[in-house]
Amino acid sequence: TSGEAQAADPSRVGTTGEAVDYVWILVSAFLVMFMQPGFAMLGAGLTRAKNAGNFMLKNIMDFVIGSITFFLVGYALMMGKDFGGLVGTTGWLMLGDFYDVDAYLGMFWMLVFCATAATIVAGAVAERLKFKAYLMYSIVVSVIIYPIYGHWIWGGGWLSDLGAMDFAGSGAVHAVGGFVGLAGAIVLGPRLGRFVKGKAKVISGHSITLAALGTFILWFGWFGFNPGSTYSAHELRIAVIAVNTNLAAAAGGIAALAIAYWQTKKWDIGM
Repeated sequence: TSGEAQAADPSRVGTTGEAVDYVWILVSAFLVMFMQPGFAMLGAGLTRAKNAGNFMLKNIMDFVIGSITFFLVGYALMMGKDFGGLVGTTGWLMLGDFYDVDAYLGMFWMLVFCATAATIVAGAVAERLKFKAYLMYSIVVSVIIYPIYGHWIWGGGWLSDLGAMDFAGSGAVHAVGGFVGLAGAIVLGPRLGRFVKGKAKVISGHSITLAALGTFILWFGWFGFNPGSTYSAHELRIAVIAVNTNLAAAAGGIAALAIAYWQTKKWDIGM
C-alpha cells in the first residue's frame, strides 16, 4: 500500500496496482463465499428429504453467526498483536480504528475461510446434531478454534516461527474442519440404521441432482480459494494455481469413481 496514513483513509483512491489487487482479493473472496451454497446443496442432496430443511438452516446460520462473531472477536484473536506465539491480543475493535481499509480487506478474506471451516462439519454430523448444539458449535469454531489455529500459522504464532507454511488453508481450514467433524462424528455415533448387525447399510440421499450441483459449485468456488491466496493479481502464477486446482479435482473424481466401481461394480455418482 502507499502508507499507513492513506490506508486509514476510507475515501482514498488507491493506485492502479492497489485497485487491481483489491478487486482480485474481493472477487476471490466472493467465490469462496459461494462455496457455502455448494456445501449446502451437496449435503442436502445426500441427506433424506425430511432432514434437508434442517441441514440448509444449519449451513445458513453458520455463515450468519460466523460473520458476526468473527468480525467482533475472532479476527482480533487471529491477526492481532502476537502474545507468546499463541494468540492475537489486539486488532479490529481493540485497535479502535474503523477506517483501516486494509484491515477490512483482510478481515473479509479470513472470514470466508472461517465460514468454510465451519460448514465442513455440517456434513460430518448431518441428520443427528440438534440445531441449538450446531449454533453453539458455530460460535466456538468462529471465535476460538479457527482464529487461534489461524494465528499460529498465519498471524505470527509459533507454527509460523518454526517455518510451517499453509498456502491456502489446507491446515487452517480443511484440517480444522475435518478434525472437528471427526470429533463430532465420534461423539454422536452413526445415524440410526446406518449399520445393521455390523454391516454398513446405504442411506440414500433424496436428490442426486442437488448433490451434483453442489459439487460443481464447490469446484467453481475453489478457483477463488486457491489462486486468491496469492493476495495479488500481479503474481502471474495464479494461472498455474488455477490449472493445478482443476487437475486435482479431476484426478480426485477419477480416483473416487474407480474405487467406488471396484467396491460396488456400479458407476455410483453418490459414492
